[in-house]
Amino acid sequence: MNYEELMEKAVEASKNSYSPYSKFAVGACVITDSGKIYTGCNFENSSFGMTICAERNAIGSAVADGERKIKAVAIYSPNQDNCAPCGACRQVIHEFCDNDADVDIILKNKDELRVITLASLLPESFNL
Repeated sequence: MNYEELMEKAVEASKNSYSPYSKFAVGACVITDSGKIYTGCNFENSSFGMTICAERNAIGSAVADGERKIKAVAIYSPNQDNCAPCGACRQVIHEFCDNDADVDIILKNKDELRVITLASLLPESFNL
């Protein structure tokens, strides 16, 4: 699956967002090393701290299916061009990769895709 197709799935996932408080819909699509695809959308909670980001939702689905290595993550929001993952999501993505430089983060700016590495978003990351 190419990055345009991953982004299309992220766009579709964003349509299922449950974001009544922020009105900030986000969809994500993850591809694992095995080639499996998982999507997720953000869903909010009135206590805000319990809100789940689209990226973590998609990664959680992959983990629940036994996957442990992420190859790329496409992220889309109709509210913002180049909607990058928050700090918590960056750390979760890092948890499920061998090398930050090997994980592509795919963002969308109007009709163009922008591909950056996790290493550029999370410099000097850590693992236990």
